Amino acid sequence: MTERTIAVDYVARVEGEGALRVRIEGGRAQEVELRIFEPPRFFEAMLRGRDYAEAPDITARICGICPVAYQMSACHALERALGIRVDGPLRALRRLLYCGEWIESHALHIYLLHAPDFLGYPDAVRLAKDRPKVVADGLALKKAGNALMQLLGGREVHPINVRVGGFYRVPSRDELAARIPELEEAFALAESTARFAASLPFPDVTEEYEFVALRHPDEYPMNEGDLVSSRGLRIPQERFDEEFEEVQVPYSHALQARRRGGGSYLVGPMARYSLNHDRLPPRTRSLAEEVGLEATVVNPHRSILVRAIEVAFACEEALRIIRGYSVPPTPFVAPPASIPEARGAAVTEAPRGILYHRYEIAAGGLLRDAKIVPPTSQNQARIEVDLRHLIDADLARPDAELVSACERAIRNHDPCISCATHFLRLEVDRG
Repeated sequence: MTERTIAVDYVARVEGEGALRVRIEGGRAQEVELRIFEPPRFFEAMLRGRDYAEAPDITARICGICPVAYQMSACHALERALGIRVDGPLRALRRLLYCGEWIESHALHIYLLHAPDFLGYPDAVRLAKDRPKVVADGLALKKAGNALMQLLGGREVHPINVRVGGFYRVPSRDELAARIPELEEAFALAESTARFAASLPFPDVTEEYEFVALRHPDEYPMNEGDLVSSRGLRIPQERFDEEFEEVQVPYSHALQARRRGGGSYLVGPMARYSLNHDRLPPRTRSLAEEVGLEATVVNPHRSILVRAIEVAFACEEALRIIRGYSVPPTPFVAPPASIPEARGAAVTEAPRGILYHRYEIAAGGLLRDAKIVPPTSQNQARIEVDLRHLIDADLARPDAELVSACERAIRNHDPCISCATHFLRLEVDRG
C-alpha cells in the first residue's frame, strides 16, 4: 500500500489553529478528522467560584470577534436564573449592540477572509493591491459596526459596559443620532456588498443540512425566541441540553456537539436565514430577492451571500432602533437584594450561530457551575461531513487542488477556533 501525506501548515483566513487529516482508501475517504489542537482555555472552570456578575466580562474574553454574543448569552442565562426581565429601550439597546457585532464580524469574513477564495487571491493583502475598493468597502463596513460597539460597549473589543440587567451607562438620543449618517452609508455599502457577493462564481454544491437557529414570533432572531430546526424541532432555549449533547473525539481538544442519538447539524447564517427569511424587514427582504437569494440555502459556498444579506439587515435594524430610541429611566434592572440558589440557561445568535450558556448560582451569588457551547463546536461534525462529500466527489483531483478545495469548504462556515489568524494543516493519506 502506497501512502501519500500532504501537510499545509498555518493557512490564513480562518480564526484559530487546527488541522485536517484525511485517509483515502478503497476509492473513498475513510477518515476525515477536523483536529483542533490548540490547548483548552478552561473558561468554564475559571467561572466556578466567581461572582455571577463577573460572568459577562469574563466570557467576553473568549472571543475578540464576537464578544457581545458571549456577554449576551451570559446575561440572558443569569437573568433567567434571577428572574430579571429586560425590555423596552434596554432590550432595544442590546439588539443594537448585537447589530454592531454582526456588521463588523460579517464584514471581516466576507471581504478579508472569504472573498479572496472566489477572486483567486491567496489573501486580502494581495487582493487590496489589485482591487483596493473591494477591501476598502469591507473596512468601511467594519468601521461602522465597531463604532456601535464602541458607543454601547465602551470599546470595540471585549466591551466593558454590559452587565446583568442592562448596561452601566446608556447613550443619549443625540449620541445615537450622530451614528445615523454613517449607518446610512453602511446600508448602501451593504447593498453593494450583496450585489458583489451575488456576482461571485459559486461551485455547484448541494448539501442536506439540519439547520438549527432561534426563531422569534416577530423579529429576525438575535437574542430571543424558541430553538427550532428544519426537521421539526421547536423547544424553549432552556431545553437545549435535552436535544443536544457534546462528545469528546480523540483527535481534537474541542468537544463536538451533536443531536442526542447521533447526527450533525448546522448553525450560523445559512441556518438563521433559511429558518427566518420571512422575518427580514422590507428593504433587506427586497435586496435578498433582487440578488436571487433562495428561501432555503443549501449550497455552503453561497453562505457569503447570506452574510451580506445579514449585514444589510443589521444596518436596517440599527437605523430603526436609533430612530425610535428613548432614553430608559435607569441603565439596568437591579438584581434581587438577596441572591438565591438558582439555575438558568439561554441561547443567543452569535454571528456564527447559536451560543448556549448555562449557569448554576449558589445562594449568595457565587457560580457553582457553568457550561458554554460555542457555534464552532456545534458545526465541527457537520464540517467534516461537508469535507467527506467534497473528497468523495472527485478523488482523482491532484493533491494541491484537494488542499485548496478543503480549505474553501472549511472557510464557508467561518469557524472561530480561538480568534487567532491561522487555521488549517491538511494531511492526506492515500492507500
